[in-house]
Amino acid sequence: MNYILVTGTAGYIGSIVTEMLVNRDFKVIGIDNFQEGKRNAVNKNIIFYEGDFGDSVLLTNVFRNHRIDYVFHLAAETTIEFSMSDPSRYFVNNVVNGITLLNTMLKHNCSQIIFSSTAATFGEPKYTPIDEKHPQIPINSYGESKLMFERILDWYSHAYGLKFNLFRYFNAAGATKTNGEDREHESHLLPLIFQTINGKRNVLKVFGNDYPTKDGTCIRDYIHVIDVAEAHLLAMKNINVNPRGKYNLGSGTGFSNLEVINAVEKVTEKKVNWEFSPRRVGDPAVLIASSDLAKSELGWDPSNSGIEQIVRDAYNWTVEHPNGYSR
Repeated sequence: MNYILVTGTAGYIGSIVTEMLVNRDFKVIGIDNFQEGKRNAVNKNIIFYEGDFGDSVLLTNVFRNHRIDYVFHLAAETTIEFSMSDPSRYFVNNVVNGITLLNTMLKHNCSQIIFSSTAATFGEPKYTPIDEKHPQIPINSYGESKLMFERILDWYSHAYGLKFNLFRYFNAAGATKTNGEDREHESHLLPLIFQTINGKRNVLKVFGNDYPTKDGTCIRDYIHVIDVAEAHLLAMKNINVNPRGKYNLGSGTGFSNLEVINAVEKVTEKKVNWEFSPRRVGDPAVLIASSDLAKSELGWDPSNSGIEQIVRDAYNWTVEHPNGYSR
């Protein structure tokens, strides 16, 4: 096999996908502009290019210099806080730049892409667990931009023979021994809990206690980042069998905010200082994925996605990297 190109190789998911590819002896080229990714997360065993994945000059240089068989497209604008106030950044990064990537691929006879989409394309759930037939009605520009690129993949497949597999996953969490979560603007529950028990945050805000759930707090489907990465690797074989594959990824089991806090306290043997805050606008009560299609077509098994293993792996990485990748 020739090279695999990973966009967003220094990000949370991208670094772990890259790590797993390298560990299985694939030749990897990575691109990242470090908008959110970390320099110390760049794998030392890959060929790395610093820059935007939508830079046509950079991409042309990469594809001219290397024979690329697959593109793993993981780079994106994902910071939800700006998705209503500044939609331009999402449509430029996730749509316009994505088209540049696709056109460059096809120009250089690369026709296989594995795309990291998002469960945000579904918007407010009509039913759970959410399967691939669920209506896609995004409620913010982030989800809309990802859905637009999904549709572009469909058109490119019909018109140009592009093959793709894409994944919509819910709450990716956990870590490997080498790579974990380290963001400038943290909004994910587990890292916020760890910041609280480590004294970097005074109190954890739990948004809402009056949802129609067993303890009144939101329920989410947590999936180990290793299992997310494994699905991407399985797609390399699946893409020729199912060249327009669209898959939801989740553990199929939801955990409430309070259950996650309890799991952290059990694993770490530390008390979490938390308090209730009012609901956030747009937070559904329950988000759980159906992964039956991924299991049947990819042979995918989320075997690492027990909540205590997720917590343990994420916490161990935090202990070893108290200042994230800047350590």
